[in-house]
Amino acid sequence: MFRRTQTTADDSPASANDPKPAGKGRPTPKRRDAEGRRRQPVNAPKNRKEAYKNLRERQASERVKAREGMLRGDERYFPVRDKGPVRKFARDWVDSHRLISQYFLPFSLLILLLTWIPFPLEVRGYVYAAVITVGWPLMMVCVLLTSIWVAWKVKKLTAEKFPDESLKGVGFYAAMRALQIRKLRFPPPAVLPGGRPVPPKD
Repeated sequence: MFRRTQTTADDSPASANDPKPAGKGRPTPKRRDAEGRRRQPVNAPKNRKEAYKNLRERQASERVKAREGMLRGDERYFPVRDKGPVRKFARDWVDSHRLISQYFLPFSLLILLLTWIPFPLEVRGYVYAAVITVGWPLMMVCVLLTSIWVAWKVKKLTAEKFPDESLKGVGFYAAMRALQIRKLRFPPPAVLPGGRPVPPKD
């Protein structure tokens, strides 16, 4: 019979020249954990009043940003009714023309001032007659005819230029813009009367 040989485990300590490194003694942190530690903690509002205050400040900041974008002519900040190539064409066409309807508000203010001026009695009757029975009705007729013409003209031109775009409401949009004083139009005009571009502000 063959004798069974017994092997004993080597209990000697590992050599210092062992090619396998012992490691750094701790697990490598995950990337998301490391990034999370670098982030600043979010300060949640302490109560409902502070939450409302933060909301109002954020909304005010967004409104200021949107208004500045509209003043620059950035279409990303325009309301839905002002977006698109059709509406831009309508605005530019109206802004490039001098129309009677744009003087409607100044003329109305002038009539109001004339009715407040304390003219002498012998003159007041003539002024009121000229303003109320002649000037005001004549202006209203001119504004009405101009608005109809502007709506028809803009709708006709946009149909020719943008045959595949929706023209819904573009005539009314142009007519309403033509009623506004030029400096109060919003979005602000991008062209001058005659069609030249508005020079950039310094």
